Amino acid sequence: MRTEYDFIINPKARSGMGEMVWHMLEPELKKQRVIHHVHLTARRRHAEEIAAAITADRQEHTIIVLGGDGTVNEVVNGIHDPGKVTLGYIPIGSSNDFARGLGIPRDPASALRAVLNPRKIVNMDIGVLTRESRQEMGAEPGKRRHSRRFAVSAGMGFDAAVCHEVCVSRWKVILNKLGLGKLSYAVVALDRLVKDRPVRMTLTLPDGSSQVFERTYFAAFMNLRYEGGGFQFCPQASPDDGMLDVIVAHGLSRIKILFLLPTAFAGEHVRFRGITIQRCRRCSAEAERPLALHTDGEPGFPRRRVEVSVMEEKLRVIAG
Repeated sequence: MRTEYDFIINPKARSGMGEMVWHMLEPELKKQRVIHHVHLTARRRHAEEIAAAITADRQEHTIIVLGGDGTVNEVVNGIHDPGKVTLGYIPIGSSNDFARGLGIPRDPASALRAVLNPRKIVNMDIGVLTRESRQEMGAEPGKRRHSRRFAVSAGMGFDAAVCHEVCVSRWKVILNKLGLGKLSYAVVALDRLVKDRPVRMTLTLPDGSSQVFERTYFAAFMNLRYEGGGFQFCPQASPDDGMLDVIVAHGLSRIKILFLLPTAFAGEHVRFRGITIQRCRRCSAEAERPLALHTDGEPGFPRRRVEVSVMEEKLRVIAG
């Protein structure tokens, strides 16, 4: 039986490049007589709605995402029964950490060839970040909780604040046009270093043990090795080991973080004091005041406490 493909396309990805790239690729699909269905997103969370509609029958599907990490995040959150879905990706975004972490070609034509002739399928873990609703203050414990899945990473604190600001930053638009979109994360990170104040944070592991970190800038819960346009925050993170790698940056001065950030591109930051990494299937993190959150770079409402875990179901992903 020939494979049918559902292409979910974000035409506005990378300042409108998504639509242009799709018009370049679709003739090849027609030339090869590939059976495919086209779904163009029109608004935020639309990719999530499309993925939910495609998989509502809870049958086997092959879904190909053309967009950025945010589009992947929406699709992953919309899928019913992830174990019945094969996901392919054609990266068009600014950071493309999903592609980087799975070895997916950055060139769209090469990525399409990998999708149509897969050589490697990864049974990828899916992370889940759970937080209290906006009615957290005064609400009964455990009530009105909200969860979001993530494929690349989730974060709390500095890294999430950077993701928030990048979403609205003029630097992202300018650098995208110059083909340097991932540098927008570095530019914004320098600005956030001046604005953000570190906090006390408590990390609680599955065995009930807790670690308290003073002067914490952020905690990131990594499913893949990269975040924020190529920062290799957890060099040993694996997409299919059933675990999350949790990095906490703490007890550091602003000047030391400034010098450490460039080393994170090569994963060398892990050798320095003030960088702690834990590997676990689930954990919770609590800060002394609400901090910005993100899942795959998509912003979430600031909260003091989050729980993070790995789903039992895995998602088949076409890797490079």
